[in-house]
Amino acid sequence: MTFPIKEKGHRHRVVFKRRRMPGTNPPSSSASASSTLDRALSSDPQDLHQQPGFVIEELPSGDEGLDFLSGGLGHPVAMATSAAMIPDLFTTPPCIRDPLNTGTSQLQDETIQECLPYLSGAEYGLEYNAQGVPHLDRKRHIPFLHKSLRNLPAPYVVADASRPWMFYWALTGLYAMGEDITQYRDRLISTVRPIQNATGGFGGGNGQMSHLAPTYAITLSLAMVGGEEALDLIDRKAMWKWLGALKQSNGAFQMSIGGEEDVRGAYCAVVLISILGLPLELSPESPSWSPEHTTLLSGLPEWVAKCQTFEGGISGKPDAESHGAYAFCALACLCILGDPRAIIPKYLDVPRLISWLSARQYAPEGGFAGRTNKLVDGCYSHWVGGCWPLLEACLEGPSPSHSSSESYSIKKPALEALGRSLYSREGLIRYILCCCQDETKRGGLRDKPSHNSDSYHTCYVLAGLSSAQHKWHFNATGNPMEAGLTRSSAYQWTSEKVVEDSQIYDEEDRVRTLHPVFVIPEGAAEEARAHFSSKEAF
Repeated sequence: MTFPIKEKGHRHRVVFKRRRMPGTNPPSSSASASSTLDRALSSDPQDLHQQPGFVIEELPSGDEGLDFLSGGLGHPVAMATSAAMIPDLFTTPPCIRDPLNTGTSQLQDETIQECLPYLSGAEYGLEYNAQGVPHLDRKRHIPFLHKSLRNLPAPYVVADASRPWMFYWALTGLYAMGEDITQYRDRLISTVRPIQNATGGFGGGNGQMSHLAPTYAITLSLAMVGGEEALDLIDRKAMWKWLGALKQSNGAFQMSIGGEEDVRGAYCAVVLISILGLPLELSPESPSWSPEHTTLLSGLPEWVAKCQTFEGGISGKPDAESHGAYAFCALACLCILGDPRAIIPKYLDVPRLISWLSARQYAPEGGFAGRTNKLVDGCYSHWVGGCWPLLEACLEGPSPSHSSSESYSIKKPALEALGRSLYSREGLIRYILCCCQDETKRGGLRDKPSHNSDSYHTCYVLAGLSSAQHKWHFNATGNPMEAGLTRSSAYQWTSEKVVEDSQIYDEEDRVRTLHPVFVIPEGAAEEARAHFSSKEAF
């Protein structure tokens, strides 16, 4: 193994020789490569000539060899003195590699090279703590999100239909980092009031047809800022009729009238039904009404079950490709419909889903990919990372006697043996804080180091960080279902901080909690639901 070092204008290469010197003992199997490297870098280069196992070769005066850890990024790097504190899992390429080279494997290799300098504590210009992790740079990220809520440049006109998402992403991210988002209440109300359609739901912008995606984003944004004026803006009766028009006879929901039906629609619809306290009865005017399908939830969990693929993951619709975001939508949808300990194993093959989701976390990066043979992406810190609290809650309780999954065999003791976590929280936190922060004056969080930050990634990276820093519990002794409302299971969650002896981040880098099902501030969904439950039925 070689590693370049620089000394007063001279560049040398340290060569680690795998050999034993006479009279020496074999190296300890517990000694890490990073600790060996740390000792080498902390020594004077001239002294290394006298140490067994090292050979120093002088390099040309140019910058050749300095790209070993920078992955060809074009600037020198210096290994932090805390390298010994970083597990080798996150500083070395995978030990096992498929010898078949493809376009996909090449991109994966490039991504590893891109991330290693950041994960190794060697990225130029970054300050790392003793565990090789940078601080969460709030002073850059908070202004970045505030700026995204102001007047945007002209090119953003092409994203006009996504404005509701921009509200949601920025407000969620700001709250997570400790900001008071109620300051945006009046502006949000004045902006979304004219894009609500009389036929129910919200469009992406003025004059646009209603769509479940912006309706979901606006409803959650109004719940976040809170207040009677914000919540009462929503026309619940029109919303109920519109959802009835989106309901399909196979149990699914369309995203818009005549639009696509997928698992996003299932999740968005049940979020709206639950938070707004809408009646479950299906209007007789609904095209999907039949004696067998009389409610908005009829056939919905059965349809979601059909979206699980042969891989074990969840696709957007039956017989399509598994995707991490669809897995979250399916799990969150089921957790609104019932107790996760009973409903998830009833409709999904839990061991196969855990297997597929586990394969989405990579090493050395530590982050999640969204699909098989795809690259890590910061946004899946939530879409995949957010699946784990729901599955862990499913596994914490006793195996339901009425489970339809015979292979459901993972019990609570097994979960405890895994350290009460089904994924590497450390790996995800390292990827987020090391690789996903835009270290330029722009601020914000991003997909990976070679990408620019945006409010979408900032929101979901922070949501993933929050989930990794906290443990969620499902409270099985919650209040019974209230009249006229859907099941109360979505409001029976409590959180606690994950505090470990070997915690790799400082407490100042902990962010606020976000509800594991609704992905808004903890308590906001409960307050909105209480507000609407006090309204007269229609």
